[in-house]
Amino acid sequence: MLDLAFIRQNRDLVARAAADKNVAVDLDRLLMLDGEVRSAKTEVDKLRAERNAISAGFKSAAPEEKAELGRRAKEAGARATELETNAAAADAELRGLLLQIPNIPFAGSPVGPDEDSNVVVRTEGIVPDFGFTPRDHVELTEMNGWADLSRIVQVAGSRQYCLKGRLAILETVLMSWALQKIAAHGFTPITVPALARGEAFERQGMFPGAEDEVYALEKDSLFLAGTAEVALTSLHSGEILDLSNGPVLYAGYSPCFRREAGSAGRDVRGLLRVHQFLKVEQYVICEADEAVSAEWHAKLLALAEELLTDLEIPYQVIETSTGDMGLGKYRMNDIESWVPSLGKYRETHSCSTLHDWQARRANLRYRDKDGKVRFAHTLNNTALASPRILVPLLENHQTEDGRVRLPKALQPLMGGEWL
Repeated sequence: MLDLAFIRQNRDLVARAAADKNVAVDLDRLLMLDGEVRSAKTEVDKLRAERNAISAGFKSAAPEEKAELGRRAKEAGARATELETNAAAADAELRGLLLQIPNIPFAGSPVGPDEDSNVVVRTEGIVPDFGFTPRDHVELTEMNGWADLSRIVQVAGSRQYCLKGRLAILETVLMSWALQKIAAHGFTPITVPALARGEAFERQGMFPGAEDEVYALEKDSLFLAGTAEVALTSLHSGEILDLSNGPVLYAGYSPCFRREAGSAGRDVRGLLRVHQFLKVEQYVICEADEAVSAEWHAKLLALAEELLTDLEIPYQVIETSTGDMGLGKYRMNDIESWVPSLGKYRETHSCSTLHDWQARRANLRYRDKDGKVRFAHTLNNTALASPRILVPLLENHQTEDGRVRLPKALQPLMGGEWL
């Protein structure tokens, strides 16, 4: 969320951000409630002080004055209680509105309503020229006995997957490999549960607004997360962190779940858009300095690119538009990997800077060099997600006879050149 004082002082900027991100917010109502709450709290403080003053002078008051003093003290207390009750209701509504206020986007973000406004920053790698018609990943898995995509539908419904043999081993190898690669750059590997309480989703920024995308376990008051970011954002909630020796760096590994609400008819074939998957997520909590968080944004992006380069997958880096980046993002860069069967790039990574928008929701703070307690900046980025990464990996490395040659980085881990 944004600081209320910032909103008061920059109303037009906030309104512009909401328009650019296609977010409907009632700023007039929010600012009115803010004024009411502040006014009520000021009045309550005055009434409490008045009652305390009356109480302090009660013992020394003349007997004929005590009845009137008692009446005034009671009246001040009752009025204060009434104001507090009304202020609490207004404050709850105010917080609800604050949770809907978007972050101010990066000045270099393309302004547009959706992904069609995204801009390609650069393209890396060479798109393969097979000299034959490439198979899609589903055909490759079927002909090699690497998956049971049709049978698993009978067990768990659509958008599920079941890997077998060498491909099942490759998936576990890829996750371990990515975790170790990120750890080598100073990130602490950490495993987190997919289960989380609703307040964790609110702190991360999914709630309110994206409830339809999340599986709910109503009997347990828990939800299934689509990213380790949900747990990692809440892991240090309420703490004052020591960032004097550098940021908190996590490489979060977890099972992930998404309902894929609203995606009917999109990517129903194969492994691109499934309900359950595995992911290694990079997560950073750093000092609230725009230059520092910009530096970490570049590092996160570079690490994801390093992984794709090692996997020998062509890709392009995207500057994500305001309407496609989400409520809390200051800046967002997607990485899209080349998928031969589709003849286009598809998103496999997403790198985001949120400044202190997320930290304010999660109460993530640190003490700066002057001893002042401040809200931190947070960033996150996909290191590797499976099975989505398997799609470009299989398709870009296929041969005419339907085999798949492994990139050199994976060959020692898989015991040979071929999957």
